[in-house]
Amino acid sequence: MTPLRNPVFCALDTTDLNKATRMAARIGDTVGGIKLGLEFFTAQGRKGVEQVRKAGDAPLFLDLKFHDIPNTVAGAIRAATQLKPAIVNVHAAGGRVMMEAAARAATEAAEEFLVPRPLVLAVTVLTSMDDEDLAGTGVDRPVPDQVRALAELAQNSGMDGVVCSPHEASVLRADRGSAFKLLCPGVRPHGSAPDDQKRIMTPAEALEAGADYLVIGRPITAHQDPEGAAQSIIADLPKPAAPAGNTEDET
Repeated sequence: MTPLRNPVFCALDTTDLNKATRMAARIGDTVGGIKLGLEFFTAQGRKGVEQVRKAGDAPLFLDLKFHDIPNTVAGAIRAATQLKPAIVNVHAAGGRVMMEAAARAATEAAEEFLVPRPLVLAVTVLTSMDDEDLAGTGVDRPVPDQVRALAELAQNSGMDGVVCSPHEASVLRADRGSAFKLLCPGVRPHGSAPDDQKRIMTPAEALEAGADYLVIGRPITAHQDPEGAAQSIIADLPKPAAPAGNTEDET
């Protein structure tokens, strides 16, 4: 994936095409990318995604969280790749064969349609869930242990990375290495309401924990000055360390 100007993907969680298009146009030059999810895609479909992507002129995270039998997920990834997203995702709970099919479909579709291959990430445990919610689904281990297990499965299945809470980022970075991408929702600037998220961190904390990409929605989109809100969040992010050996000789 082409390097982003910054790690912030702004979530446009709306069914309104005009609202999403206007917001993308306003903040597309500020944030690192735009996220469109099920809410928008169900209402507006492929044409809506294309319109918002063009309006924002920013990398797209198509957050559809596919989870089905391998052939169906492969077909969905193939179709999604034609929309030129930078990132697509599936549920790690779909299993190894499903994730392998998704990764393979992204590569084959990119070659066939002459478009960049998107990163394919696997969702571990939703950031709206805690241990009690997980137990209700029949999983009897704590959230961090389940996230680690699913991340290992995802990496072994050819995923480029995972979607995880920032609370699991540091251990996954240590477990999975530096090349494995970590995308973290559940990120809220200081003073923001948690909304429906249960496992949250500030943007700076999430990056310091090991996140590569951050998803931030309402603290930007619901602000009276979305561009200013995005710029403020980005300004507070820790700066990347300079590569070793790039200092100039001052003698």
